[in-house]
Amino acid sequence: MAAVCALLLTAAGCGSGGDDGKGGHAPDTLGKGEGEVNIIAWAGYAEDGSNDPEVDWVHPFEKKTGCQVHTKTAGTSDEMVSLMKTGQYDTVSASGDATLRLIASGDAAPVNTKLVPHYKDIFPALKQQPFNSRDGRMYGIPHGRGANLLMYRTDKVRPAPDSWRAVFDDAARYDGHVTAYDSPIYIADAALYLMRAEPSLGIKNPYALDRKQLDAAVALLKKQHKAVGEYWSDYQKEITAFKGGDSVIGTTWQVIANLTRDEKAPVKAVLPKEGATGWSDTWMVSSKADHPNCAYKWLDWIVSPKVNAQVAEYFGEAPSNRKACAETSDPDHCAVFHADDEKYFRRVHFWTTPIKQCLDGRKNTDCTDYAQWTRAWTEVKG
Repeated sequence: MAAVCALLLTAAGCGSGGDDGKGGHAPDTLGKGEGEVNIIAWAGYAEDGSNDPEVDWVHPFEKKTGCQVHTKTAGTSDEMVSLMKTGQYDTVSASGDATLRLIASGDAAPVNTKLVPHYKDIFPALKQQPFNSRDGRMYGIPHGRGANLLMYRTDKVRPAPDSWRAVFDDAARYDGHVTAYDSPIYIADAALYLMRAEPSLGIKNPYALDRKQLDAAVALLKKQHKAVGEYWSDYQKEITAFKGGDSVIGTTWQVIANLTRDEKAPVKAVLPKEGATGWSDTWMVSSKADHPNCAYKWLDWIVSPKVNAQVAEYFGEAPSNRKACAETSDPDHCAVFHADDEKYFRRVHFWTTPIKQCLDGRKNTDCTDYAQWTRAWTEVKG
């Protein structure tokens, strides 16, 4: 772990976790619940009925376990990493652009999957992945997954695009009406496109970029920037932009496409021929958790079939529990979100934190890390 920590040169640094006797190791057994659990979650992952009385899986959990839930909603992966470093939270729903940072810094503890009974029903393709494990140990429980798709207005974009070229090399066609995800991890989208558009660069993994490859991705993003009308991180804003015509083409999530169509906007979302980036979120346990027993109870609850189905439908993603598909209110949900379509997800490169040690297997080359990507993203946006 010390070696990984040295490789992951994040601005926040390493070493805030460890063997402090408060969760640094995966427990062998669980004790009685501590009566509460402090959670960091994406919006829509820990609903208690306050947003919609019909959407509540928090109060049933509290009633069943006696663990009162205190939720902090985070807007970005960077915020989640910062909050976990405070030691005030027990568990977090981390995306792949945060998980390795939390592992390397010691802020996340390995998880004993034997203490999470529903782990056995998680889709095998979500287990032991580079973004949620280290040295054969799981550092969390997979929650759900989805792809970052290309969405366009069918009345403004013709012919129908089938390549990311539409928002990169051809972005000027839609000057001022292109949109893109507002995060350093979006650099991987440019790198993914360059894997096929400029094979001479030798990019094999969009999260493993040496200096030359990162410079090429940044140059492409600067070119795109001239045509971007708005960068988004709040999906409600993207819905509004596509509905009003301020945006006509750009990256999106399946749930955004669905909701935008519900607003009567003429949009379509596709997985381009190059594939796509995407997310697979993981519930991680803090190495300094004050309430580890309640945290483990939450992990098992949130991936239980019925609850995992509820979250997947409310948020708009593929569930991680294969039995959840039988519990969705919409019988077509898992088909729409490709829950058990591994051929589809083999074309998706899930968010992974870039680190100095090249994730594509190169041994004699230093790759750029997340801190360098963060500086590069600031440069792209001016």
